[in-house]
Amino acid sequence: MIGAVIGDIVGSVYEWRNIKTKDFSFFNGDCFFTDDTVMTIAVSEALKKGGSPDDFVDELKKWGRLYPEAGYGRHFQHWLFSDDRNPYNSWGNGSAMRVSPCGWAVPLQQFIREGFDDVRDCARRSAEVTHNHPEGIKGAQAVALAIFFMRHGAARGDIDAYKGYLKRDLTEWFGYDLDRALDDIRPTYCFDMSCQGSVPEAIIAFLESTGFEDAIRNAVSLGGDSDTIAAITGSIAEAAYGVPDHIRHQALTFLDDRLQSAL
Repeated sequence: MIGAVIGDIVGSVYEWRNIKTKDFSFFNGDCFFTDDTVMTIAVSEALKKGGSPDDFVDELKKWGRLYPEAGYGRHFQHWLFSDDRNPYNSWGNGSAMRVSPCGWAVPLQQFIREGFDDVRDCARRSAEVTHNHPEGIKGAQAVALAIFFMRHGAARGDIDAYKGYLKRDLTEWFGYDLDRALDDIRPTYCFDMSCQGSVPEAIIAFLESTGFEDAIRNAVSLGGDSDTIAAITGSIAEAAYGVPDHIRHQALTFLDDRLQSAL
């Protein structure tokens, strides 16, 4: 899940001052972690406890309250600091940016499709405690499945082929338009916090990438909700390419000891 954390940190400084180029400083002194990092860790901790709905609610509220200024959306923040444990029908991309641990929780199978139902179920459980709208669940499942796909591709040394399978199957299963090119999306793309308006774009940023850092640069260059799009793209890119040690080490310097120990 470090890929999601890196994308979040790199994209953090561009969320409210978008850039439309891949030529930018990857890390700088103004970078910081946001709710994307905190909630990703919360999902991971919930899975360690068993991954029940109560586990997800408990850990999301626990970690969110430990970092109350991390930049949560208005509806999530209201839920976070209330005693309410019920979902609020969100279709926002928060379900997708935090789901990466679910893509790693299911062991690799001899045949990739044997794991699909388990990945879908894990992603659904992580999402629906807050984001129980069909689009919120769909976004989380698409990202978790993308990670699972690319873990298989990396293990079999066939990243390009698995990118093709990923594009084909996510288009069929979720109805996402993944045939667009970044150069066509970038000029008019604006801030969109919905799953349906950001998850496909984040996946395309990965599909066009040539390596981990290139994937993050693709995502940030789109503009929009830069930290979350980069977190989603980074989570998939980690599964495909791994994370260079120097990038991993630099990213950890932006986290406190508690967050580092949870990774």
